[in-house]
Amino acid sequence: MLKSYHKKRFWAGILLAQFLLFFIFSKLRFAVSFFENLFEIQKKTHQLLFAWIPFSIGDVIYILYGVFLMYLIIKLFRKKTRNKALLKILIVLNITYFIYQIFWGMLYFQTPVILKLPKTDITLEKRKILALEYLKKAKATRGLVQEDQNGVFLIKDLNSIEKEILKQQKNLPRFITSKQTCQINSFKPSLFDDMMSFTGILGYYNPFTAEAQYNTNLPPSYLPFTLAHESSHQLGYAREQEANFIGYLIGVESKNSELKYSTEYFTLKSLLNSIVYEDEKFVKNVLENYSEEMKKDRLNEKRFISEHQGWLNDFFGFTNNLFLKSNQQEGSVTYSYFIDLLVRYKSLDQK
Repeated sequence: MLKSYHKKRFWAGILLAQFLLFFIFSKLRFAVSFFENLFEIQKKTHQLLFAWIPFSIGDVIYILYGVFLMYLIIKLFRKKTRNKALLKILIVLNITYFIYQIFWGMLYFQTPVILKLPKTDITLEKRKILALEYLKKAKATRGLVQEDQNGVFLIKDLNSIEKEILKQQKNLPRFITSKQTCQINSFKPSLFDDMMSFTGILGYYNPFTAEAQYNTNLPPSYLPFTLAHESSHQLGYAREQEANFIGYLIGVESKNSELKYSTEYFTLKSLLNSIVYEDEKFVKNVLENYSEEMKKDRLNEKRFISEHQGWLNDFFGFTNNLFLKSNQQEGSVTYSYFIDLLVRYKSLDQK
């Protein structure tokens, strides 16, 4: 019993030491740079290992991990196995935390993209001008895509969108990113897509396998930009709003009308969300000026959201918000950082 107690104290101490060590690393520029370089190596290795498999290996790992943890938790309630189970949980947590931090966690402390862009005031007027610009662009691009029998935007070839995203990664502005692009297609449908629809999660990046998972049930207007967003994580952008911005850069200049429309439409919605509390009348006017095709897409999105409301949505929204804030981010309910990046970037057009 005494030996087991000392082992548990040892692993608890190791976990605490890891928290302290990675906190110190997060403050050291050379340490963060080391993990950025390490990410490039593990990303390529993992994509070579897992990309060719037609289903998500990362999701399988999550399932097995969850089952194993549940098994250990059940063991905690049995007196005979409690000590061993607690010891194993501490060991598993140590290993998981260490792998996560070296593969992904430290990337949250990279030099923010915003420092690579010119300073400018993020005024309401500038956001309104951009909203009208992207309304015009989205209306024009919407006329180039296909529709289903209900007049809703239809994706004709998802694979071509994935290839276009990988191609556009190579065209990202060099003053913003020097990250290494990888032309290996590692987009995977999530094994949890039905559950994801009730959580508000559109997609996610698996740092243990370098796979970009997406929800196949999403409205088509969401999906192309979601893929661009997750591909930004694959490039090494950990912060959610920076991944949105890199996804925007990938999609906005695309020759693929489906990707371009989804990106322009996302940008327009983000701008309107940043304006609505300051000028609700303006937002209502923009919504009324959507093309009839865009109005159908918006109605389809609203229908999807209303059909998948529930406690899971609230729970995952709350927990994701806490996670983002714990990793130097604003939280899931704000668009301000993405809009800040967008306005700064667009200010370059006036120079």
